[in-house]
Amino acid sequence: MAFSTAGGGAPQMNVTPLIDVLLVLLIIFMLVVIQEKKTGLEAQIPEEAKKTDHVIPGPDRTIVIQVRDGKSSDRPDVKINEETVTWDRLRDRLIEIYAGRIEKVAFVKADPDLDFQPIADVIDTAHNVGIDRVGLLHDETAAAHEHPGIP
Repeated sequence: MAFSTAGGGAPQMNVTPLIDVLLVLLIIFMLVVIQEKKTGLEAQIPEEAKKTDHVIPGPDRTIVIQVRDGKSSDRPDVKINEETVTWDRLRDRLIEIYAGRIEKVAFVKADPDLDFQPIADVIDTAHNVGIDRVGLLHDETAAAHEHPGIP
């Protein structure tokens, strides 16, 4: 910084070098901000499906194991997506269904008047087969009749 005493008055400070430094710093900060790229989530864009002559339908994604009151026997009836399965065949059928699946999720739907033991047996069998998540479904029409004031 230089002081000028020309003209005999009070010395004045020369601010030209300070302004030059300020402009250089401003340009550097602007370049840093421009060069900094914000990264977000990487998205995978779905590819267009290839057309084939014959389309093979994929497996039904939702598996519902129904436990219904069997009036004729001591154990309730079991269905897997409307396919009647015996209790002895339940484990083998679940292994067949989930053999080629990545997502191992099943839902259990039972009659409301059943004891919980057969439902627990179905859940236990599903876990033993390797199904990761087992959800419980309820019958909305039966719930509406039991509790009419609750939606």
